[in-house]
Amino acid sequence: MKNTAASGKPKTTSVVIVNYNSGALLQVAIDHLKRQTIPPHEVFIVDNASSDGSAEGLDLEGLERASVIALGENVGFAAANNHAARLATGEWLALLNPDTEPHPDWLEALLAATDRHPDVTMFASAQIDAADPNIMDGAGDSYFVLGVPWRGGFGRDAREMPPEGECFSPCGASALFRRDLYLAVGGLDESYFCYCEDVDLGFRLRLQGETCIFVPSAIIRHHGSAITGRYSDFTVRLGTRNRIRTYLTSMPPLALALTLPGHVAATLYLYLRAIGKPHAKAMRQGIVEALGMLPKIWTRRSEVQKTRTLSSAAIVSAMCWNPATLHGRKTDVRPARNPASGPADD
Repeated sequence: MKNTAASGKPKTTSVVIVNYNSGALLQVAIDHLKRQTIPPHEVFIVDNASSDGSAEGLDLEGLERASVIALGENVGFAAANNHAARLATGEWLALLNPDTEPHPDWLEALLAATDRHPDVTMFASAQIDAADPNIMDGAGDSYFVLGVPWRGGFGRDAREMPPEGECFSPCGASALFRRDLYLAVGGLDESYFCYCEDVDLGFRLRLQGETCIFVPSAIIRHHGSAITGRYSDFTVRLGTRNRIRTYLTSMPPLALALTLPGHVAATLYLYLRAIGKPHAKAMRQGIVEALGMLPKIWTRRSEVQKTRTLSSAAIVSAMCWNPATLHGRKTDVRPARNPASGPADD
């Protein structure tokens, strides 16, 4: 497959793996990177002060430019990725979780997609459940118009994997961004720490007219929350808080006014559905934390909305409007299109 930039030079990819107590999974992810048909230009393993020794004594033999960056404290997924992005020299930035196993042609497939879609700056991979290859782990991130994101196709039959097309944003477990644009918009929001920061970044890029392409041939196996736990209090609290923050920060003015009652109702529904379950308290804490951050959220919203180039209609057209799709965690991948450009009209 072709792997050249417009200048004729080979495209280069900097891979970033943020590690925190991932045990033996980290070395497995590294070993899979060694087998890539198009090797990464460089690999950064950023260790968030792990206590399990997982980032010590790693076998990096076979990777030409690979380095371990040991941070003195756990700064979170967002800040650790941004730290590496500022050091990276590749044209493209690939974010990869330490609990993933990319197929040998993962990078090759992503770079081939950048050739097919030269104006696109973010790409999503096809994620398969590492424990059961018949189950999908995700086909990019989807976004319901009332402000609820989900990993498209999570837990569904792998035969439902959609063809190449446009999704709302890439899942941060296996995402590809053009590095200069990633840095230009400030990268992942470090105040999120972790969870939903990938959706927030994708949303901010969409406000500026960017789109995301899902690449079904770029396959990774994902162990999925093997480190933090899928329904741990930590995961639910931050996921709830950051979901609300993302909606309030990035939803365009007209769309925000029209969907806010529905967003409140959806949040209340999710909480009521959790009552009696172990994670109900964590969800309530996330809601309370988000409400306590409203002044900061509004300041951030003002900054983000100033960069918007598309109308509310153009942006919400990329979102899911079918509640059944959200309820079933189905995929939401459409034929690729070019967003309407020009100044926002609301």
